[in-house]
Amino acid sequence: MTSGAGRGPKTTWLEVERLRIRCFTAGASGPPVLLLHGGGIDSASFSYKHAIEPLALDHRVFAPDWPGYGESERPDVEHTMEFYVGLLGSLMDALRLERASLIGISLGGGAALGFALRSPQRVERLALVDSYGLGDEVPWGRLGYLLVHAPLVDDLTYALLRRSRRMVRWSLYNVVHDRRAVTDEMVEEIYRLVNKPGAGHAFTSFQKNEVGWNGLHTSYADRLHEVKVPVLIVHGANDAVVPVAWARRAHERIANSELRVLPDCGHMPSREYPEEFNRIIGRFV
Repeated sequence: MTSGAGRGPKTTWLEVERLRIRCFTAGASGPPVLLLHGGGIDSASFSYKHAIEPLALDHRVFAPDWPGYGESERPDVEHTMEFYVGLLGSLMDALRLERASLIGISLGGGAALGFALRSPQRVERLALVDSYGLGDEVPWGRLGYLLVHAPLVDDLTYALLRRSRRMVRWSLYNVVHDRRAVTDEMVEEIYRLVNKPGAGHAFTSFQKNEVGWNGLHTSYADRLHEVKVPVLIVHGANDAVVPVAWARRAHERIANSELRVLPDCGHMPSREYPEEFNRIIGRFV
């Protein structure tokens, strides 16, 4: 079922592994490109707000909300990287895509990379944007583990975000480099997302599954040499969430890769520098 009219993205509803998934589609012709958003409080429309239509000039573009995010169904499941990698194949089947270029931000990058390692024949090109899965170090070390696994910490955090746009603004300050990139519009977008029923539950589950006492559960760092498709690595030089050192190491280990480190940029290049991001991604795909 599809809704929407005019030149903008259309909204398509898919059934993927018995889950109702919202997916934006745009572009009438050209090679298919699948845009995968990140974790936390995110959605396809937030991460790729400024990218879908420019990419659709020369490509068929698909931008789904992961289960538990945006308008997609919120299942009571364990959100692990294995869950997302497996779902990605089923999602491509539902879209009737035998092969596509994958662009993944943060968690979406980790899922895209895991899928490329599992099913390389289905991936044309791979763009990893401030990507998860390139290392196993826990942010803030053992303190990071304790914060993730401490009872009620996440519930309290999301409760504060739901009540205060000011708290939303400060949370966005943690993922950008230049605070001027956080506009009132961005704050309002996240405020609406965090106030959806069940917002944050998927990412809380993912964190509890991924963050271990001795490191992150998912790291593809030792398998990067297996990636044979063309890879673009885009990373903010000042990313406080995913170390830029992971991106540099990945570039060294992936033979057919290009690295673009964006100066004065944090964890959200698609929103901090949308025009530059679109140019880099557009040239690559």
